[in-house]
Amino acid sequence: MASSGSLALRALGTQVTVRSQVTEALRDALIAGEMEPGQVYSAPALAAMLGVSATPVREAMLDLGREGLVETIRNKGFLVTECSPRQLDEIASLRALIEVPTVGVVARVGRLDDLRALRPLAEEIVTAAEAGDLIAFIRADTAFHLQLLSLAGNQTLVNEVAQLRSSSRLYGLRELADGGLLTVSAREHPQLLDMLEKRDVQASEALMHTHIGHVRGIWARREEQ
Repeated sequence: MASSGSLALRALGTQVTVRSQVTEALRDALIAGEMEPGQVYSAPALAAMLGVSATPVREAMLDLGREGLVETIRNKGFLVTECSPRQLDEIASLRALIEVPTVGVVARVGRLDDLRALRPLAEEIVTAAEAGDLIAFIRADTAFHLQLLSLAGNQTLVNEVAQLRSSSRLYGLRELADGGLLTVSAREHPQLLDMLEKRDVQASEALMHTHIGHVRGIWARREEQ
C-alpha cells in the first residue's frame, strides 16, 4: 500500500465533502501522475489528505473505477490502473485526429472575444508550470483545451476529448516540471491564441499537432525509466 506521505494532494477543507469535488480532486491527481500506477491507496488515507470523511472518497473512487482509472482491491483500497504504451499512443493519435482540425475550425470561425477570454487561462497554465504545481496545471490545461474546442460548436466532440484526457495519465509530468520543460509546453497556449486571433489556420493546426506530441513525449520518458 502506498504511503500517504508520498502523495501531494491539496486539502479540500472540512466543509467540502461533496462527492463531485472529491472525484475531481482525485481525478486531477490521477491524470497528473501524482497517484502512481500499480499502487494501492486506502480511502481513509486519501480522506485524511483531502480533509474529508472516507465515505465520499470511497464513492468517488467507485466513480473513477467506472472510468477505468482505478480498480477496487477488497479489504485494501484502490489500485491505480496503468495504460500500456500502445493505449497511450492510441489516445495521443486519436486526440490529434480530433483536436488538430478542430483548432483549424476555431481559427476560421471562432469569435475574437471568445478567444481573448481564454487568455487568463493560458497565463494560468504558464504560472502553474513555472511553479511546478501539477494539479493547478492539469485543471487550467483541461479547462483551456475544452473551452477552446467548444468554440467550434460541437459539444459531443468536446465530451469525447474530455473522456480521452481522463483516460490518460501524464506519468512523467513531475520530471518535466523539475527539468523546466513543462514551462516550454505551457507557453504554447498563449502562442496558440496569438495564431488563432490572427486567423492563421495552418500555423494553429501545426502548433496543436506539436503540442499533443509533447504529451506522447511525457509518456515516453516514463517508459524509459
